[in-house]
Amino acid sequence: MFSGIIEEFATVVAIRKDRENIDFTLTCSFVNELSIDQSVAHNGVCLTVVNIVPAQGENPATYTVTAMKETLDRSNLGLLQVGDKVNVERSMLMNGRLDGHIVQGHVDQTATCIAMEDADGSTYFTFQYPFDAEMAHHGYFTVDKGSVTVNGVSLTVCRPTSDTFQVAIIPYTFEHTNFCDIRVGTVVNIEFDIIGKYIARLQQF
Repeated sequence: MFSGIIEEFATVVAIRKDRENIDFTLTCSFVNELSIDQSVAHNGVCLTVVNIVPAQGENPATYTVTAMKETLDRSNLGLLQVGDKVNVERSMLMNGRLDGHIVQGHVDQTATCIAMEDADGSTYFTFQYPFDAEMAHHGYFTVDKGSVTVNGVSLTVCRPTSDTFQVAIIPYTFEHTNFCDIRVGTVVNIEFDIIGKYIARLQQF
Protein backbone atom coordinates (compact mmCIF):
# COMPACT_ATOMS: atom_id res chain seq x y z
CA MET A 1 0.00 0.00 0.00
CA PHE A 2 1.16 3.53 -0.83
CA SER A 3 0.19 7.10 -0.02
CA GLY A 4 0.83 8.82 -3.33
CA ILE A 5 3.54 11.03 -1.84
CA ILE A 6 6.43 10.64 -4.27
CA GLU A 7 9.88 10.25 -2.72
CA GLU A 8 11.79 11.23 -5.84
CA PHE A 9 12.10 10.17 -9.44
CA ALA A 10 14.29 7.31 -10.60
CA THR A 11 16.02 7.27 -13.98
CA VAL A 12 15.64 4.36 -16.39
CA VAL A 13 19.12 3.09 -17.31
CA ALA A 14 18.23 -0.12 -19.18
CA ILE A 15 15.20 -1.88 -20.67
CA ARG A 16 15.14 -5.57 -21.59
CA LYS A 17 12.24 -7.45 -23.12
CA ASP A 18 11.74 -11.03 -21.94
CA ARG A 19 8.95 -12.60 -24.01
CA GLU A 20 5.78 -10.73 -22.89
CA ASN A 21 7.52 -9.12 -19.91
CA ILE A 22 9.80 -6.10 -19.71
CA ASP A 23 12.63 -5.72 -17.19
CA PHE A 24 13.32 -2.12 -16.23
CA THR A 25 16.63 -1.23 -14.58
CA LEU A 26 16.67 2.08 -12.75
CA THR A 27 18.82 4.15 -10.43
CA CYS A 28 17.86 6.49 -7.59
CA SER A 29 19.24 7.67 -4.26
CA PHE A 30 17.83 4.84 -2.13
CA VAL A 31 18.91 1.79 -4.14
CA ASN A 32 21.19 0.66 -1.30
CA GLU A 33 18.18 0.62 1.06
CA LEU A 34 16.17 -1.72 -1.15
CA SER A 35 15.93 -5.47 -0.87
CA ILE A 36 14.90 -8.24 -3.23
CA ASP A 37 11.09 -8.81 -3.22
CA GLN A 38 10.42 -5.27 -1.96
CA SER A 39 7.49 -3.40 -3.49
CA VAL A 40 8.11 -0.01 -5.09
CA ALA A 41 5.55 2.07 -6.98
CA HIS A 42 6.74 3.28 -10.40
CA ASN A 43 4.50 5.97 -11.90
CA GLY A 44 1.91 4.51 -9.54
CA VAL A 45 2.45 0.88 -10.56
CA CYS A 46 3.44 -1.51 -7.76
CA LEU A 47 6.41 -3.57 -8.98
CA THR A 48 8.69 -6.04 -7.20
CA VAL A 49 12.45 -5.56 -6.98
CA VAL A 50 14.05 -8.62 -8.60
CA ASN A 51 17.72 -7.60 -8.75
CA ILE A 52 20.09 -5.09 -7.17
CA VAL A 53 23.55 -4.19 -8.46
CA PRO A 54 25.87 -2.16 -6.16
CA ALA A 55 27.72 0.86 -7.48
CA GLN A 56 30.86 -0.02 -9.44
CA GLY A 57 33.35 2.77 -10.13
CA GLU A 58 31.50 5.54 -11.93
CA ASN A 59 28.44 3.32 -12.47
CA PRO A 60 25.69 4.06 -9.92
CA ALA A 61 23.85 1.38 -7.97
CA THR A 62 20.82 0.05 -9.85
CA TYR A 63 17.80 -2.13 -9.26
CA THR A 64 15.56 -4.05 -11.63
CA VAL A 65 11.81 -4.62 -11.65
CA THR A 66 9.67 -6.67 -14.03
CA ALA A 67 6.38 -5.60 -15.60
CA MET A 68 4.14 -8.30 -17.04
CA LYS A 69 1.85 -7.94 -20.08
CA GLU A 70 -1.27 -7.07 -18.04
CA THR A 71 0.62 -4.22 -16.37
CA LEU A 72 2.05 -3.00 -19.66
CA ASP A 73 -1.41 -3.03 -21.28
CA ARG A 74 -2.96 -0.93 -18.49
CA SER A 75 -0.14 1.55 -17.89
CA ASN A 76 2.35 3.83 -19.61
CA LEU A 77 5.35 1.72 -18.59
CA GLY A 78 5.63 0.22 -22.06
CA LEU A 79 6.28 3.74 -23.41
CA LEU A 80 9.32 4.29 -21.20
CA GLN A 81 12.72 4.82 -22.77
CA VAL A 82 16.23 4.85 -21.35
CA GLY A 83 16.79 8.21 -19.65
CA ASP A 84 13.13 8.76 -18.71
CA LYS A 85 12.22 9.89 -15.20
CA VAL A 86 9.87 7.65 -13.22
CA ASN A 87 8.08 8.69 -10.03
CA VAL A 88 8.97 6.24 -7.24
CA GLU A 89 7.56 5.57 -3.78
CA ARG A 90 8.37 2.76 -1.41
CA SER A 91 5.49 1.07 0.41
CA MET A 92 3.91 2.98 3.26
CA LEU A 93 5.12 2.55 6.84
CA MET A 94 2.24 1.73 9.16
CA ASN A 95 3.66 3.85 12.01
CA GLY A 96 3.48 7.15 10.12
CA ARG A 97 0.97 9.73 8.92
CA LEU A 98 -1.06 9.11 5.78
CA ASP A 99 -0.20 12.36 4.00
CA GLY A 100 -1.83 11.52 0.68
CA HIS A 101 -4.62 8.97 0.31
CA ILE A 102 -4.87 5.18 0.14
CA VAL A 103 -3.09 4.13 -3.06
CA GLN A 104 -2.91 0.45 -3.98
CA GLY A 105 -0.38 0.72 -6.78
CA HIS A 106 -2.87 -1.03 -9.08
CA VAL A 107 -3.17 1.31 -12.05
CA ASP A 108 -6.63 1.22 -13.61
CA GLN A 109 -5.87 2.73 -17.00
CA THR A 110 -4.06 5.53 -18.77
CA ALA A 111 -5.13 9.09 -19.50
CA THR A 112 -3.77 11.74 -21.86
CA CYS A 113 -2.91 15.32 -20.99
CA ILE A 114 -5.11 17.53 -23.16
CA ALA A 115 -4.45 20.96 -21.64
CA MET A 116 -2.07 22.90 -19.40
CA GLU A 117 -3.00 26.26 -17.88
CA ASP A 118 -0.93 28.66 -15.81
CA ALA A 119 -2.49 29.38 -12.42
CA ASP A 120 -0.27 32.27 -11.32
CA GLY A 121 2.51 30.09 -9.95
CA SER A 122 0.91 26.68 -10.10
CA THR A 123 -0.24 24.77 -13.18
CA TYR A 124 -3.60 23.20 -14.02
CA PHE A 125 -3.33 19.94 -15.95
CA THR A 126 -6.40 18.47 -17.66
CA PHE A 127 -6.44 14.75 -18.42
CA GLN A 128 -8.83 12.74 -20.58
CA TYR A 129 -9.46 9.00 -20.42
CA PRO A 130 -11.75 6.69 -22.43
CA PHE A 131 -15.22 6.68 -20.86
CA ASP A 132 -16.72 3.26 -20.22
CA ALA A 133 -20.21 3.20 -18.71
CA GLU A 134 -19.73 -0.25 -17.18
CA MET A 135 -16.44 0.75 -15.56
CA ALA A 136 -18.00 3.95 -14.25
CA HIS A 137 -20.81 1.88 -12.77
CA HIS A 138 -18.15 0.05 -10.77
CA GLY A 139 -16.57 3.21 -9.39
CA TYR A 140 -14.00 4.05 -12.03
CA PHE A 141 -14.65 7.80 -12.18
CA THR A 142 -13.59 11.04 -10.52
CA VAL A 143 -15.57 13.42 -8.31
CA ASP A 144 -14.98 17.06 -7.43
CA LYS A 145 -12.57 17.40 -4.49
CA GLY A 146 -12.05 13.63 -4.52
CA SER A 147 -8.71 11.87 -4.82
CA VAL A 148 -6.99 10.48 -7.89
CA THR A 149 -3.49 9.16 -8.48
CA VAL A 150 -1.62 10.39 -11.56
CA ASN A 151 1.71 8.68 -12.26
CA GLY A 152 1.70 7.71 -8.60
CA VAL A 153 1.07 11.25 -7.30
CA SER A 154 -1.84 11.69 -4.88
CA LEU A 155 -3.91 14.64 -6.15
CA THR A 156 -7.23 16.39 -5.59
CA VAL A 157 -9.72 16.42 -8.46
CA CYS A 158 -11.35 19.58 -9.74
CA ARG A 159 -13.79 20.18 -12.61
CA PRO A 160 -14.46 16.50 -13.40
CA THR A 161 -16.58 15.39 -16.33
CA SER A 162 -17.52 11.90 -17.46
CA ASP A 163 -14.15 11.47 -19.18
CA THR A 164 -11.88 14.31 -17.98
CA PHE A 165 -10.57 15.78 -14.76
CA GLN A 166 -8.24 18.58 -13.77
CA VAL A 167 -5.56 18.77 -11.10
CA ALA A 168 -3.53 21.72 -9.80
CA ILE A 169 0.20 21.14 -9.45
CA ILE A 170 2.19 23.37 -7.10
CA PRO A 171 5.78 24.28 -8.01
CA TYR A 172 7.32 21.82 -5.52
CA THR A 173 5.40 18.87 -6.99
CA PHE A 174 6.20 20.05 -10.52
CA GLU A 175 9.91 20.18 -9.78
CA HIS A 176 10.21 16.97 -7.73
CA THR A 177 8.12 14.57 -9.86
CA ASN A 178 7.95 13.80 -13.55
CA PHE A 179 5.13 16.33 -13.92
CA CYS A 180 8.00 18.53 -15.09
CA ASP A 181 8.11 16.40 -18.26
CA ILE A 182 4.36 16.21 -18.91
CA ARG A 183 3.14 18.09 -21.98
CA VAL A 184 -0.09 18.07 -23.99
CA GLY A 185 -0.25 14.58 -25.48
CA THR A 186 1.68 12.86 -22.68
CA VAL A 187 0.17 9.55 -21.52
CA VAL A 188 -0.04 9.06 -17.74
CA ASN A 189 -1.17 6.31 -15.39
CA ILE A 190 -4.27 6.83 -13.28
CA GLU A 191 -5.66 4.96 -10.30
CA PHE A 192 -9.17 5.86 -9.21
CA ASP A 193 -9.97 6.14 -5.50
CA ILE A 194 -10.49 2.69 -3.95
CA ILE A 195 -13.13 4.06 -1.56
CA GLY A 196 -15.31 5.07 -4.49
CA LYS A 197 -14.98 1.57 -5.94
CA TYR A 198 -16.10 -0.04 -2.69
CA ILE A 199 -19.10 2.29 -2.40
CA ALA A 200 -20.11 1.58 -5.99
CA ARG A 201 -19.83 -2.16 -5.33
CA LEU A 202 -21.93 -1.99 -2.16
CA GLN A 203 -24.70 -0.17 -4.03
CA GLN A 204 -25.07 -3.15 -6.33
CA PHE A 205 -26.38 -5.40 -3.54
